[in-house]
Amino acid sequence: MTAMSAKVLEPTDASTHLKQPEQTRTSQPLPSAASLRQQLPLMPALATQIQQQRQQVRDILHGKDDRLLLVVGPCSIHDEHAALTYAERLSVLAEAVADELLLVMRAYVEKPRTTVGWKGLLYDPERNGSGDMAQGVQRSRQLLLELAAMGLPVATEALNPLAMHYLDDLVSWTAVGARTTESQIHREMVSGLPMPTGFKNGTDGSIQTAIHAMQSAAHSHHHLGLCADGQPAMLLSPGNPDTHLVLRGGRGITNYDAASIEAAVAALHAAGVNPAVMVDCSHDNAQKQHERQISIAEQVAGQRHAGNRSIRGLMLESFLLPGRQADSGELMFGCSLTDPCLGWDDTASLIRRLAG
Repeated sequence: MTAMSAKVLEPTDASTHLKQPEQTRTSQPLPSAASLRQQLPLMPALATQIQQQRQQVRDILHGKDDRLLLVVGPCSIHDEHAALTYAERLSVLAEAVADELLLVMRAYVEKPRTTVGWKGLLYDPERNGSGDMAQGVQRSRQLLLELAAMGLPVATEALNPLAMHYLDDLVSWTAVGARTTESQIHREMVSGLPMPTGFKNGTDGSIQTAIHAMQSAAHSHHHLGLCADGQPAMLLSPGNPDTHLVLRGGRGITNYDAASIEAAVAALHAAGVNPAVMVDCSHDNAQKQHERQISIAEQVAGQRHAGNRSIRGLMLESFLLPGRQADSGELMFGCSLTDPCLGWDDTASLIRRLAG
């Protein structure tokens, strides 16, 4: 061999190690939307009520009904008994203020997470990490049926498009959150939803993403989805003419002041979409201080009384008890596990003032 001959390299330690077996995901079959709807059916009289409530929401958003739309309720629902107790109180109040306000109860069974955490009743109903979604979809649908039977319009956030197959016949108003407003999949989903839908501004506080979402959702789309029996299918959506903007602030920015709302209305007009605005009094607008929702709601109502009729709605996070609690030990009945909420007494007092 010459001095230039190739040197044989010894195998490295890494190359001598056996490869670890790859992690594989597992699956748990779920009932199809059709089978769950058969198990927990929507009776014709209740279906008619929901259609009428959706139309009331549409009329407010399009300026045909001069009342204020108020979406109010827990940040998320972890305890059906507490949610129904809250709903009993809200339904009585809704009737008392019906001439001035249309109250829609938040019944959020999905929760978006910035990183990780409990994702809601639909995903982990026992909150033990088991992720029993078969139980979750059943309990979520049962709860929404019971809320609707109490006469309340119901609101939720459309987080996973597949989840909406189980619930969308029960919902009168839907939100698309700041994290998903930019998603093409969610815009396609909204274009086929049968109820009015609010797109929240982006997490940075900008509204252009929501305006683009409204424009997209108004159009028909061919997109991938599921039939009611769970079969993959190409869906053709008709387009949703009943979308609107929800201002929720973002990253230290608030956007409920008069200048911000006027700028948003001007941008909506320029884009040729519905200039209706709902203000989320929580989240970044409240800087995670739940008590601030009261003054924000009153300030925005003042702008409306001063002449800005493009303000069509408000959103409040509210539960039986104020604040929030950690999900450990013995829980307080009717206190949020996620974002802090207004308590019932402050909520009821605020709603009466808004109606006055």
